[in-house]
Amino acid sequence: MRAIWKGALTFGLVNVPVKVYAATEDHDVSLHQVHNKDGGRIRYQRVCEIDGEVVPYSDIDKAYDDGEKTVILTKEDLESLPAERSREIDVVEFVPSEQIDLLTLDRAYYLEPDSSSPKAYVLLRKTLEQTDRTAVVRFSLRQKTRLAALRVRGDVLVLQTLLWADEVREAAFPALDESVRISAKELELSASLVESFSSDFDPEEFTDEYQAELRTLIDAKLEKGDAVDTSETFGEQEEQEAGGEVIDLMAALRASVEKSRAAREGGASEKKKDASTPAKSKGEASTKKPAAKKTAKKKAS
Repeated sequence: MRAIWKGALTFGLVNVPVKVYAATEDHDVSLHQVHNKDGGRIRYQRVCEIDGEVVPYSDIDKAYDDGEKTVILTKEDLESLPAERSREIDVVEFVPSEQIDLLTLDRAYYLEPDSSSPKAYVLLRKTLEQTDRTAVVRFSLRQKTRLAALRVRGDVLVLQTLLWADEVREAAFPALDESVRISAKELELSASLVESFSSDFDPEEFTDEYQAELRTLIDAKLEKGDAVDTSETFGEQEEQEAGGEVIDLMAALRASVEKSRAAREGGASEKKKDASTPAKSKGEASTKKPAAKKTAKKKAS
């Protein structure tokens, strides 16, 4: 894993240097859109509404439009904000873990101690475990101020961002306002049904059936030969879109294969020639110059 952020956990006078890693990843098969007639890749371009030109990502800034005027905010503008410059994860308070509403939990990150001695890190982890508390923290990441829950998972501290209060919608359904009567027998039967399904949760027992079936379908089509060879076309398109700055990976691979093959063939021919030449006596001097090695002509990619 690669750290996405470095900073320090701070509460009181305690400072715990940490590295932040994304704790989850998407396992979905990556799909893109193509033209159904020839398999050509469908791509989207960033076009300026004023001059109609395609704008490179490096020339794109963020902006706020109030309906009449547009305020352009550059990368430098956003980085100048005090909250964005902060590299601290400030503990606001320690709360009972059951008070964290699961609905507010968002992205999860692992925290790794970033110092020669992880004592402060381990101390905080053990304290949270013993007190059954969750630390509510505030920090800035990717141009946003975040509220998060700091909790323990195994031997690791986990930082899980929280939705702000105004980001959680109220559920007000008229049907639930009516008086609904549940008999004791109905409740007893329902509890019995729950008991029949009761078990200890093991996430390893569950798989994403759709993604597994999708991978099987793709593998079957590849094995059957039901695929369009568009590797060269895609490589050319990607290089053109990047202004020629991106190396064509397929071309580089082909060139490497050709170079390796030429080297092997050259070595094999030299060994064959040496084997067919009779051995010379020690006193016999060779008057022939060694043959120049032929340079393999590189195939155009």
